[in-house]
Amino acid sequence: MYGAAQVELSTGAIRLTQRTHEDALLDGALIDRCRNRDAEAFGLLVDRYQTRVFGYVRRMVGSAEDAEDIAQEVFVRAFQNIGRFDGRASLTTWLFKIASNLCIDRSRRKGRRPEEAPLASVEDPESGAKASDPRWDPETHLVALEMEDAVEGAISQLSDKLRSVLLLHDIEEMSYDEIASALKIPVGTVKSRLFLARGHLQEALRGFIEAGA
Repeated sequence: MYGAAQVELSTGAIRLTQRTHEDALLDGALIDRCRNRDAEAFGLLVDRYQTRVFGYVRRMVGSAEDAEDIAQEVFVRAFQNIGRFDGRASLTTWLFKIASNLCIDRSRRKGRRPEEAPLASVEDPESGAKASDPRWDPETHLVALEMEDAVEGAISQLSDKLRSVLLLHDIEEMSYDEIASALKIPVGTVKSRLFLARGHLQEALRGFIEAGA
């Protein structure tokens, strides 16, 4: 289900969370062990990031089966090339760089732009509204579903370039610099693509938003 974060996405609001120092230290320790081909350490690394990587890929390619294959390939390549990770970018940025490249390659091989997957399908199932919750209201739930469909439809019309920036910034909460590093584009390009993506979304959702005003 879409919550406040998704509604904020359609209105252009921004909410960023910075990687903590403890996260960086743990990543660094795991990377050092992975460089020595420590399978247990790599398993811990996969546990830390597989949900986010799969979620991003699922939204990009549409197919859960394709997403599983690509997400697995992301970590295979990460393990194979862990010696090349120099730490100048965060581990998150590096993993999303691999994921983005694989998604684009899959799209090109199929000769089409990846379809947009429902965001609800990759969220934590425990995060949604429960029927037993006394605060749950059918009418409110219906409106949320309609908003979800409208946002999904709008995102599905975006190009790969605009969609990847939008998802990485507003859903994965990566900074401009991290996105620029992951996609190998200037920070200015990240900002312009995000501006264009939000503009397309706002225009596509204008009728829905005005109807609910």
